Amino acid sequence: MTKPSLPELLHAAVTAVGGTERPGQVTMAEAVAEAIDDASHLLVQAGTGTGKSLGYLVPALAQGERVVVATATLALQRQLVERDLPRTVEALHPLLRRRPQFAMLKGRSNYLCLHRLHEGVPQDEEEGLFDQFEAAAPTSKLGQDLLRLRDWADEAETGDRDDLTPGVSDRAWSQVSVSSRECLGATKCAYGAECFAEMARERAKLAEVVVTNHALLAIDAIEGAPVLPQHEVLIVDEAHELVSRVTGVATGELTPGQVNRAVRRAAKLADEKAADQLQTAAEGFERLMELALPGRLEEIPEDLGYALMALRDACRTVISAIGNTRDKSVQDEDAVRKQALASVESVHDVAERITNGSEWDVVWYERHEPRGGAAYRHSGASLRVAPMSVSGLLREKLFSDRSVILASATLKLGGDFNGVGASLGLGPEGVEGDDLPQWKGIDVGSPFDYPRQGILYVAKHLARPARDGDRADMLDELTELIQAAGGRTLGLFSSMRAAQLAAEELRSRIPEFPILLQGEETLGELIKNFAADPKTCLFGTLSLWQGVDVPGPSCQLVVMDKIPFPRPDDPLMSARQKAVEDAGGNGFMAVAATHAALLMAQGAGRLVRATGDRGVVAVLDQRLATARYGSYLKASLPDFWLTTDRNQVRKSLAAIDAAARQAEGEAD
Repeated sequence: MTKPSLPELLHAAVTAVGGTERPGQVTMAEAVAEAIDDASHLLVQAGTGTGKSLGYLVPALAQGERVVVATATLALQRQLVERDLPRTVEALHPLLRRRPQFAMLKGRSNYLCLHRLHEGVPQDEEEGLFDQFEAAAPTSKLGQDLLRLRDWADEAETGDRDDLTPGVSDRAWSQVSVSSRECLGATKCAYGAECFAEMARERAKLAEVVVTNHALLAIDAIEGAPVLPQHEVLIVDEAHELVSRVTGVATGELTPGQVNRAVRRAAKLADEKAADQLQTAAEGFERLMELALPGRLEEIPEDLGYALMALRDACRTVISAIGNTRDKSVQDEDAVRKQALASVESVHDVAERITNGSEWDVVWYERHEPRGGAAYRHSGASLRVAPMSVSGLLREKLFSDRSVILASATLKLGGDFNGVGASLGLGPEGVEGDDLPQWKGIDVGSPFDYPRQGILYVAKHLARPARDGDRADMLDELTELIQAAGGRTLGLFSSMRAAQLAAEELRSRIPEFPILLQGEETLGELIKNFAADPKTCLFGTLSLWQGVDVPGPSCQLVVMDKIPFPRPDDPLMSARQKAVEDAGGNGFMAVAATHAALLMAQGAGRLVRATGDRGVVAVLDQRLATARYGSYLKASLPDFWLTTDRNQVRKSLAAIDAAARQAEGEAD
């Protein structure tokens, strides 16, 4: 039998999912197949509507290599495992004469732990374990969640938290799950043979395609101990998120609450001398955290350094003491010991990392407003340490011994892929070097006609925005734009404070247009309500820049209050910018402008989600038109028709609104 061609396979898969074949999708599939065949690396920018998941799944399945697909969002993971992969595998089976297996794999804490469920939860205040089902009042939300979890455990196939609908609170889930450090291990656990997490790993070992998340991919790379099965091809979807997700995994944190929890847990099994040493060190650390001032610590103050060394040394003593102690009076001693060791080791590792003082780390102190009463008075104080850059780590761990394909709607910033490439540890495209992985970037375009479907409006007449200053002229402009659009507005703000102020002001100015505000409901409910009523507006910050998919007339105006540069006092961003400048580069363009360009590209992408969508992206910041870096930012956005004419924009919005209302009336 003749081997089926890639176009044949792609046509079968697209037909199976009820999609439409796009030229960009074909181009992408061919480039992915070539990269896998050559064991090379590829960056693919595929605009919304291209069908990029099939653009990489079909060539990956056709090649027959072991593939890991890592995504940033739960929504895409579910789409791949529940929709795209089942249909694609069935569609390709007659042509490939095989039916590739696929599986999803997440971190251990995402799976229900049968040991915790049946044996109880180690607690801090008393020795041994307690029955969380008896401890929680049956009429309370926690009690109801726990009872539902117990019933669900008997019928669950995967034990995956995301398969439980409706979901439960984080507090309830923590009672029936463990971290990898807290896990007893399959061979030592009475429930090892039935363990949901272990079964997920076994399924992944047998699968040809494993779907996971960026965080687990980062853990696999950073911690050295392999979590993912061996694979020849790595596909990173939503790749614009990878650097921030890897940075998050590589960031350590110390809080007084965390340290005191480790003290309480250690006291159950460590000898009195070791426990007292840790208690004393914890008290010293806590006192300093009450006095510290927020900001980056380029050098660790002497008193804090001593406190951290005392904490590190006390943790080391306790770890040794716990390992040498057996106390049969403690119920399920192994589980209690594992939890205590996990807490103490976590504190030890971060304290040691900060005291070691690597030049590649950034350390800073944060304080937020306390949440609740006296019991939470230290909840906002934290000491954090993060890598200055993860590019070296990614270059070493990601791009060796396998083909890597990175896909996203936004990878080409300022007209090329080099900015994103540099953040991933790659050299300039086409530059050869012994330690630089070879790669190429392609932009397969979008099925949308951006110049005809959208307008990019820059409010050049507005005053230059000042940091945290009142912007009465911006609020006036926003009011008029919403009125012209008949609602239908997604407001993307550079800070939560700005979103709150705008929502409060406009609710009084234009009460006929309901304004939803991020944080007042769950994100899912907000987006659902926004999509349901065209007159409604939705205001918010970071997650809305990237997490809203509302095609149709409910989102015809996307407003950005100002260019989303990182705050000047952001410790990590400012440290990265300074490092680039110290090396002779342009820190502002490499860090701040790249950060802003990526967010703006993602934000502008909220407007056109289907071929029939029409609307305006309005940037209420004159700098996009007047500053030298404005051309770089504009080159990162979809190719909308550009204008600074406010009257023309209002007329266009009014016409789009009228057409939408007419269509809605006809539909009624």
